[in-house]
Amino acid sequence: MALPSLARLGRPLTGLAAAAGLGVAGLIGLSATGRGPLIQPAAAQGTPGLMEFRWDNNRDYRKLYFYITNTQRLRRSEYYLMLRPRDRKTAILKLSVTIPPSFDSRIETKRVKLCKMSEGGMLARTRCVEQIPATIDLAENGRALEIYPDSPIPDTGTIGVYMLLFNPFNAGMYQFNALAQAPGDVPISGYLGSWLIQIEPPNN
Repeated sequence: MALPSLARLGRPLTGLAAAAGLGVAGLIGLSATGRGPLIQPAAAQGTPGLMEFRWDNNRDYRKLYFYITNTQRLRRSEYYLMLRPRDRKTAILKLSVTIPPSFDSRIETKRVKLCKMSEGGMLARTRCVEQIPATIDLAENGRALEIYPDSPIPDTGTIGVYMLLFNPFNAGMYQFNALAQAPGDVPISGYLGSWLIQIEPPNN
């Protein structure tokens, strides 16, 4: 199925060049050179320096909440890719997370968990409060995580995929998509939304 794409999955997006031509809703004018748009960043997520850009070029795109502990390239980081109750309308029999081709980080299934999540805030950080028993496979091409919970996950409570990995070499934006299969006779996975994650260059 064709998925709405905000970060071009074939390469990471960086800077104003990535924004040009995508129909960004957050444009507020032109740069000083007159050659490119200015982008107004949305509020940061839980990690200092992590900025999320909001786009509005595709009404089918659905933004999902995430938290990562380190946004700098090549740094060890914990990823919390979350699904709130409002992000899903049915129970989940199978959850798939697509991985951008340009995301050149090694993902090991032994470092991936399906969890009941506690969403962080000012006084507490996001965390996995209870692991959900599941079989987790990496697709042969390495472009998707296929997660099979031992029993269907109800559409209540916040769940998520936890990953421990090293960030990719290239700074830029990476779009991970969530697809879920509901219990029933037709084995079709539907699009739930996307996590648009930005990896940043070192501070120095």
